[in-house]
Amino acid sequence: MQRQKLEKFKCELTTREYSLIGQSITANFPSGFPDAALKVQKEFVERRNEIINFKDKEVLISPYMCNGIIATYFACLEVSDLTDIPEGMIGFTLPFQTYAKINCTNQSIGEAYDRIFKWMNEKGYVQRFLENTCPIEIFYFEDHVEEEDVEMLIPIRT
Repeated sequence: MQRQKLEKFKCELTTREYSLIGQSITANFPSGFPDAALKVQKEFVERRNEIINFKDKEVLISPYMCNGIIATYFACLEVSDLTDIPEGMIGFTLPFQTYAKINCTNQSIGEAYDRIFKWMNEKGYVQRFLENTCPIEIFYFEDHVEEEDVEMLIPIRT
């Protein structure tokens, strides 16, 4: 079944909870990125079949935490529960949270960050930092395409 393409640079609010299983990497920021993110994503994609209770194996969910010096970046699948976590992986739940969301592609992530923060500023939304949540990048795998859809979620104060 073909998934509908996302409308590029569309900004909106969404509220979600995520239960995730995956792997992480920590590296210097900004000098270690995007190389560290690509490394953990590649390693995780090779192991994602070990997760048995996934919701969609073709959707890679990547929350991250960054303090401007170092960043921890995750590569995960959304799961129905956290009962079976493969060796060397981590399972956790990001509780219900309101996010500012923007659609982009893997080729336009930098521009999307500029646009979402501008939109948030115009709407009076303030980012929520490290309070039981974190920003998320969601990658939609597609075969034989140059640009894959990405959603970026920035937690906001409500």
